[in-house]
Amino acid sequence: MTRRLVAPWFTQPYAAAAPPGVDPQALGAAMFEDLYDTLCALDLVEAAVLAAPGSLDRLRPLLWPGALCVEVAPPAAVGALSALATLGADTALVVAADAPDLPPLLVGKAMRALGSAEVAYCEATGGGLVFLAARCPMPRWLLSAAPDLDDPGAAAVLARHAPTRALASTPGWHRLRDSADLGRLDPGLEGWEVTRALLAGRPLRQPG
Repeated sequence: MTRRLVAPWFTQPYAAAAPPGVDPQALGAAMFEDLYDTLCALDLVEAAVLAAPGSLDRLRPLLWPGALCVEVAPPAAVGALSALATLGADTALVVAADAPDLPPLLVGKAMRALGSAEVAYCEATGGGLVFLAARCPMPRWLLSAAPDLDDPGAAAVLARHAPTRALASTPGWHRLRDSADLGRLDPGLEGWEVTRALLAGRPLRQPG
């Protein structure tokens, strides 16, 4: 049976997007918790947790019993995917932990794309990647590309290295990397409940 592992990657203990009056560490934990809960609720995949060294202890109270956890140092996303492969993944997907309102549909699209492509990704608004997914073991061209989720040109790096039809993309999404990005949160969209509660009553700048 194919094992599909999906994991948020908690790379820093604070959120640079925190507005005045909101604890940056609390917001970072809230965004992670919302994303983790979304991934845990998905069908046909198994959620794991990737965290920068020294970060797991503060995350454990937010995790479901028996959660698969691995410490992985940023920034190379192939290292994060390799960590999921060591847990037995046949396909692996790593998500930046600052995307609390990520639609589950995008994860599903990436997993379906891996039926024919070797690698799939979701580009972030403003550059970088929201997530990166791959079959395991990873293809050599992906190891050579060594994309970084925070690299503004990560999608272009993938495109340069990928053989024909080896790379697929989903519709893009946003990450919350600075306070202006908070305006991209849609109050009408389900999910991101912990982040929503933490930001309640805060005026959020609207994009555009």
